Amino acid sequence: MELRDIAKASDGVELAVTRYPAEGTAWATMLVAGAMGVRQDFYEPFARHLAMQGIHVLTFDWRGMGASAPARLRGFEADLVTWAERDLDAMLRESRRAAPGLPAFALGHSLGGQLFGAAAESAGLAGIVTVTAGVGWYRHNDRMPCRVRFFWFVALPLLTALFGYFPGKRLRMVGDLPAGVAWQWRHWSTRPEYVLAEGPAMRARYDALRVPMLGWSFEDDAIITKPAVDDLHGFYRHAAVERRHVAPRERGRERIGHFGYFLPPSRADLWAETIAWLRARVAG
Repeated sequence: MELRDIAKASDGVELAVTRYPAEGTAWATMLVAGAMGVRQDFYEPFARHLAMQGIHVLTFDWRGMGASAPARLRGFEADLVTWAERDLDAMLRESRRAAPGLPAFALGHSLGGQLFGAAAESAGLAGIVTVTAGVGWYRHNDRMPCRVRFFWFVALPLLTALFGYFPGKRLRMVGDLPAGVAWQWRHWSTRPEYVLAEGPAMRARYDALRVPMLGWSFEDDAIITKPAVDDLHGFYRHAAVERRHVAPRERGRERIGHFGYFLPPSRADLWAETIAWLRARVAG
């Protein structure tokens, strides 16, 4: 049975977490880092399945989002580097507390999968899985180019400046975001180097990560395309990266897209293949 709880980021900020204890004999721990604007509840079916397979799982909401959001976002201080250095780093440590002696893994969806190189604790993982995680440079998206340009160059800067945060929920665009998160995300997404636009120190962090990685992408993903995913994983120049790009028809599915990996129809193949990859890292 899962437990909803509070855990502290490295600077003491309280984050909402959910713990899914492993059933039977535990053999690993797993942190699930969510996508931009996606509440941790979305990952519940996936997390429960991992727990049933013997993995202790922790999910969380980034500061300023979901159950970790304040009553008012205007004036709330947070940006993406803070999420990586203070939230993700601390939650990687927190996820290991369930069983410190077991191999520790992490899985990141979209933005969650983009930030592992910026979190020092990632170096101690036995493996990292990313799902639809790619460079957010707007020119990589050739499937809805007008909408993407409107978002980055009109909606986000105009509304963030007007409201003091990005009111995406009412517009059905991503979700409500702290102003610092919105501005830094825009800064990265209007540059081909994305997160590496932070400078040489950030480049060095991604270079330093030498953890095995499995990166999933899907042919029908309208948000993050295959070239964007390939580019992101190219940032990890010294990691052993395995890429798996899937067309839905190959799995008898009409659609997988940006979110379908985490839905129950993926249990028999995508989830099973991910668990097999994790077990292989433990055996190795």
